[in-house]
Amino acid sequence: MNTSLLRLLCLVSLLSCTGPKTENFKATGNGSESSDLQTIRLADLEETRDFYSWTSDRIPMVSAHRGGPYPGFPENAIETFEHVLKYTPSIIELDVAMTRDSVLVLMHDDELDRTTNGTGKVNEVDFAYVQSLFLEDNEGNLTEFKVPTLDEALIWTKGKALLTVDIKRSVPFEKVVDAVRKNKSETYAALITYSFEAAKKLHGMAPELMLSVTIRNEEEIGRLEETGIPWNRVIAFTGVTERTPEFNKALHEKGVFTILGTLGNLDKSAEARGDELYATFVQNGADILATDRPIEAAKAIETLKPKTSSKSKYFTHAD
Repeated sequence: MNTSLLRLLCLVSLLSCTGPKTENFKATGNGSESSDLQTIRLADLEETRDFYSWTSDRIPMVSAHRGGPYPGFPENAIETFEHVLKYTPSIIELDVAMTRDSVLVLMHDDELDRTTNGTGKVNEVDFAYVQSLFLEDNEGNLTEFKVPTLDEALIWTKGKALLTVDIKRSVPFEKVVDAVRKNKSETYAALITYSFEAAKKLHGMAPELMLSVTIRNEEEIGRLEETGIPWNRVIAFTGVTERTPEFNKALHEKGVFTILGTLGNLDKSAEARGDELYATFVQNGADILATDRPIEAAKAIETLKPKTSSKSKYFTHAD
């Protein structure tokens, strides 16, 4: 064997044995090929409001909590979002934090330690440091995926999935609204709120955007109406405990989709007792299941999709 060939083989061997490992998967950027993904496509805000307007022929679906992490696919990574879309159309729930130099990045924790190979608090380091890191999956395995910026996620989402954006306490609402508008992603991005005061503030800043608002009982229905926010800007997060069919019906009569948070105890119950439990939640009036098991939940509710639906035009399924 000549020297040049020997050196080439050694280089290939070295490259195959170093660096972070994960499944061979590459995210499709905005405008690139995504024919193997199951997507949601909306043309404008009018279609967004129509999509989220409850009708009896609505198509039940899942929301992937923190993007739907699985082994090899870390939370809040664009590659993870696409992994979920290979199995089901989905809403993607993601978390937004801000670095010391005011760059918005996707990160749930205040610290970098659990989900990356870095250390320290997100708001105490510069973006250049965050950019140098690799993400770890929930099993602690290092992947080749980087921490995305909110801008990257907003660009990616167009024509692929709807987002619900969880804004961490240290992040100014104005920064997130500006990012959504700058990237012209109003059609695809809904903002998560945890109080009626926050919902009212965000609606005042961006009346065109959809808001996810926690509404768990009749009193909170009344409190939402006191804010003056129109129901056609609201997606009702009904908490992490199953609500009665009567309560879900009351929200449906307002034309509102319900999101049941199965993440946590309800997911664990489904895993232990059988995934058909997800179908029960939908049959009792949950329209969207916010879950840590989006692939399993989506499969379990597949048979509950109506044969024909006014919402079908928004879904593009992979062959």
